[in-house]
Amino acid sequence: MSSGGELVYMSAKQVAEYLDLNEKKVYAMANDRVLPATKITGKWLFPKVLIDRWVMDSCHSGMLTDRLLITGSDDPLLSMLVARLMAQVGSRELISYSATGSRLGLELLAKGYADVCTLHWGSMEDRNIRHPALLKGYNNHQQWIMVHGYSRQQGLIMRADMHHRCQEEDKVVSLPWRWVSRQGGAGSQQHLEHWLLKQGARLDQLNVVLTAYSERELAGYIARGDADIGFGCQSVALESGLHFVPLIKESFDFVMPQSIYFRRQLQQLFTMLSTGHSRQMAALLGGYDLTDCGQLLWSAS
Repeated sequence: MSSGGELVYMSAKQVAEYLDLNEKKVYAMANDRVLPATKITGKWLFPKVLIDRWVMDSCHSGMLTDRLLITGSDDPLLSMLVARLMAQVGSRELISYSATGSRLGLELLAKGYADVCTLHWGSMEDRNIRHPALLKGYNNHQQWIMVHGYSRQQGLIMRADMHHRCQEEDKVVSLPWRWVSRQGGAGSQQHLEHWLLKQGARLDQLNVVLTAYSERELAGYIARGDADIGFGCQSVALESGLHFVPLIKESFDFVMPQSIYFRRQLQQLFTMLSTGHSRQMAALLGGYDLTDCGQLLWSAS
């Protein structure tokens, strides 16, 4: 299958020729989830970009084993940890974190442009249902696993002078405040819309004046007075000198192909998360719980 003359998906026969393998071996590797593939109407299809990436990752000194590209949901604690890891490894390796929002991050992961995607699509109570349901909508999710990072407090962010008026959830929606929303596909936007639904309200009933593409951008608009209120995590509110009303304890999780889980840089990150220093940092930022960090939550197999 091609797009504009460029091969996008390969058949098992094409993969066998491309990798100089027996066609039966290709089928066996696909069934064992060794090769990245998806099955449509009983036929295996292999995304060429992921086959090329698999070859690179399979090399002992491959180009991609000295780097880890993280995308997905925005988080202050993760940003700080990645910066510290980069300070440790120097110029020998690359550990990069690009906050894109949950859905775009998963699209990048599915296309092989990222190694890990972070997401927060459900509360701690419903994450075992909502997170896998979201993942199953993406190609190649059969090769993915999901690992717990930590929990965060998610809720309303506002300036100090407005805090006392945000204690009754059912009245907040009716107030004529200027809202800053997140882009579609962001976990915080998903939480906002779900919360509005429980209040019997809709997003189009809010006076949305701005759209932010990260947690910190949202907090910045409120701190500067460009907007009055928004939905985000507690740590972002506190670091911006804003007030916060907790509404949801959410699960902030890491999604990756199974082959990426043992990559050195990711294991270094999980090790760092389990240290006392990281727990102190999380307590300082506010709203985090690192219990069960690194626990396997879901596997397609």
